[in-house]
Amino acid sequence: MNINRAEFLTSNTDVNKLPEANKAEYAFIGRSNVGKSSLINAITRRKGLAKTSQKPGKTQLINHFIINDEWYLVDLPGYGFAQTSKKNRATWEKFIREYLTKRENLQCVFVLIDSRHEPQKIDLDFCYWLGEQGIPFFLLFTKADKHSAVKADQNIAKFRKALKVWFEEVPPHILTSSETKLGCEEVLQTIGEINNNFVSPLS
Repeated sequence: MNINRAEFLTSNTDVNKLPEANKAEYAFIGRSNVGKSSLINAITRRKGLAKTSQKPGKTQLINHFIINDEWYLVDLPGYGFAQTSKKNRATWEKFIREYLTKRENLQCVFVLIDSRHEPQKIDLDFCYWLGEQGIPFFLLFTKADKHSAVKADQNIAKFRKALKVWFEEVPPHILTSSETKLGCEEVLQTIGEINNNFVSPLS
């Protein structure tokens, strides 16, 4: 898939005020320091589309981008560590879960996992929750350029093994790097294939 146009559309915390649910939508989420914004920029080939920061927790809203005037990419606040109050984190968690369970045109959640680390409980718990809600998701392992391919493969295998305790079938995964653009084409290909079968819930 070629990205000819990628534009910021809106930021919100109110699910009832999101863009019309007439296009396929894909949400990106992960721990606050997983490199989400950088990967979104790499996938869309737009350096400053999603705002990056050295401080975890920069994204605090549901950020909608429209791609090729055909589908929505959504940058969600990271879960886990962020330099903010417990009250703010609780508020984020509430509207994120409301968004994920109520957004009719949401086709898939891309869950970003840092490939440098062994399975983290917070990531596994979030995947379990998605499974309980019946929300389709895909695993994107990030920062492949930061360590060896062997180590990445080992950590991915451990994560998938941990998910098999709960899941009959573990969701697909892609190893990615925002620096080298590894996996970006695969992500776009996955989205393109889903888009081909999308039927608007408003039709």
